Amino acid sequence: MKKLLIADDDAHIRTLLRHFLTAEGYSVVEAKDGQEAMDKLAAEGLDLAVVDVMMPKVDGLELCGHIREHYDIPVILLTAREQLADKEQGYRQGTDDYVTKPFEPEELLFRIQALFRRYSLASKERIRLGPLMIDRRNYEIRDGDAVMLLPRKEFELLAQLAQFVGRLFGRDELIRLVWGGDYAGDERTVDVHVKRLRQRFADYESIFHIQTVRGLGYKLEVSEGNRNPD
Repeated sequence: MKKLLIADDDAHIRTLLRHFLTAEGYSVVEAKDGQEAMDKLAAEGLDLAVVDVMMPKVDGLELCGHIREHYDIPVILLTAREQLADKEQGYRQGTDDYVTKPFEPEELLFRIQALFRRYSLASKERIRLGPLMIDRRNYEIRDGDAVMLLPRKEFELLAQLAQFVGRLFGRDELIRLVWGGDYAGDERTVDVHVKRLRQRFADYESIFHIQTVRGLGYKLEVSEGNRNPD
C-alpha cells in the first residue's frame, strides 16, 4: 500500500482527502504545517506528497524544495493561486504537478496515479531502502546529501538483493547475476562481499540487514516502515 503525505493547514481538506484517498486504497499521513510535514517525512517511508503552498511555520514552496533535496518522491502542490508566476516558482522548487483550489478529489487522484506511473519507469534505476537511495545508473548510494561510493561488485550485489526484498538468492545464482556466468572463482566470494556490506552498513541495521539462510544463500530484509511498497 502506497503511503501519501497530505500537508495542508485546512483541516477540512485534510479530512476530505484522507477519506477519499483511503477509499482508493492509499494510506494517508497528515500534517497541519510545513514543519510537521518535515517531521513526518523523516519518520516514515512516504511515497508521494500533496503540499499546500500557504502553510504556517514552513510554507509549501520551502517544503517542496526540502523534499526535492532530501527525498526521491513525487510532489503535487495545492494552491488557490492562479498566476503563472506562482506556478513557475513552484516548478522551480521542484514540484512535479500543480493543482489549483478549488478542485475535485477525482482530479487529484488522476494526477497521483499519473505520477506513480511516471516514477515507476524510473524506479528500475533507483532503489530505496529507508533514507538510502541506490542509484544503479550512476553506481552511487545517497543518504540525503551524503554520497557513498562502493566497489562495483559490492554495489551490484547490494542492488541485486535490494531490488527483491525478502527473496532468497542462492550463492550460485548471485555469482551468475553479479559476477557473470563465466566467473572462474568460487562461491565464497559472495560470503566475503556480504561480510563487507554488513560492515559498511552497520549503522543502518535498524533499517535493513542481509540475512544468511544456512545452506541456501542470502536475502535482504527491511524493517517495517522502511519497505518500498509494491
